[in-house]
Amino acid sequence: MDLSWRLLLLLLLLLFLGDSLLVNVSGNIVFPVQHKFKGRERNLSALKAHDVRRHGRFLFDIDLELGGNGQPSETGLYFAKLGLGSPPKDYYVQVDTGSDILWVNCVGCKSCPKKSGLGLDLTLYDPKSSSTSSLVACDQAFCTSTYNGQLTGCRPDVLCQYEVVYGDGSSTSGYFVNDNVQFDRVTGNLQTAPGNGSIIFGCGAKQSGELGTSSEALDGILGFGQANSSMLSQLASAGKVKKIFAHCLDNVNGGGIFAIGEVVKPKVNTTPLVPNQAHYNVVLKEIEVGGDNLSLPSDVFDNGFRKGTIIDSGTTLAYLPQVVYGELMSKILAQQPGLKLRTVEQQFSCFQYNSGNVDDGFPTVKFYFEGSLSLTVYPHEYLFQISVSNNDNVWCFGWQNGGDQTKDGKDITLLGDLVLSNKLVLYDLEQQMIGWTEYNCSSSIKVKDSSGVAYSVGAHNLSSASTLIIGRKLTFLLLVIATLLSFIN
Repeated sequence: MDLSWRLLLLLLLLLFLGDSLLVNVSGNIVFPVQHKFKGRERNLSALKAHDVRRHGRFLFDIDLELGGNGQPSETGLYFAKLGLGSPPKDYYVQVDTGSDILWVNCVGCKSCPKKSGLGLDLTLYDPKSSSTSSLVACDQAFCTSTYNGQLTGCRPDVLCQYEVVYGDGSSTSGYFVNDNVQFDRVTGNLQTAPGNGSIIFGCGAKQSGELGTSSEALDGILGFGQANSSMLSQLASAGKVKKIFAHCLDNVNGGGIFAIGEVVKPKVNTTPLVPNQAHYNVVLKEIEVGGDNLSLPSDVFDNGFRKGTIIDSGTTLAYLPQVVYGELMSKILAQQPGLKLRTVEQQFSCFQYNSGNVDDGFPTVKFYFEGSLSLTVYPHEYLFQISVSNNDNVWCFGWQNGGDQTKDGKDITLLGDLVLSNKLVLYDLEQQMIGWTEYNCSSSIKVKDSSGVAYSVGAHNLSSASTLIIGRKLTFLLLVIATLLSFIN
């Protein structure tokens, strides 16, 4: 074959595959993430059930590649792909700011899911197949610090156990192991190189409830909480990263940005985290609807052991105390006195709207926090469309009565993806601050490394179908090449 034909075939290959073979990179450590229910049929009951389960789960720079979509009508979680062990194998784990440890399902576990309806290949972790794995005994420092002392009956040959019970009754239990985790460390603008660290994580031996039977199963959960047992804290203690991360969830194009490292662009206003809380709690001062402040009791957001407002990217909707929810909805509906509400699936307030853009017909809601930080939520963000009897002009409110989510019926204030999507949210655990700014989550941010150089971290939209698509492209391309060769010969 002469050079011209070789060049033609190479050009064909590049044009055909396009960006399928390009690797987007970001943050000082990078993980691909996908929205759990991306592309699935809208199911409002599943959405609410997911949030109920979420509320029970509160317990270098790295670019974590994201995937998925935060639209309430599509429901779900965001998940990431990371490598564990030597040689590394890929595992798909839910990214969760409401819990701490990383755990994955292990070989020999009871009631672990064997398949996922998300189009993902599930993998059971096997400590014996990794040359760098080791078991964690109950008398080791990690175990004693995690449980604030040595467990009863501990001996050097007894493994350090873990158990997490969630609000819906589902649970995961097993033992801790130490092994390598592989990630993408940022080395330049939209460039990464392989990086790794040694961390301790849970090896799931038994699952129950939704964790064992859900058709949307994953390999495990990656907690981004504040505890020393989290992957973030362990990598920071080892001098690998700063204890700072940020996410930008894209509910327009899917996926988004997730980076571990110091964000220098865009600039983000912050508010202090409430100290000694298990989750990311902040002080909410007041709420404004259409320019008018809600008349609320002064202590409505100060709820004892749940002091403050929880910021949780793993929850889809927004939950407000009963008195706040009532006042908020009254103010919003006052601008649409002729609106006829109907209840969908016994829990969502919905209506038909044929008057054009909802931003023109409904008021903007604004939250004010300590430290002059505010959060603006536009009507198209707190309202979402559903299709009822082939009618696409049906809209539902994403605001929910937090009193329905707690035993005492009044004390939960939680802001989830509904108000966090399309905003860069920064968690600075070193300064104990959190903040956000409106942002295009399909673009990129700047993250500074230890030398003071700032690099761009881009958006990702990890798709479980990408491998299949590339495979089909390659198959078709080979047919094209074979056809060309037949003409040449």
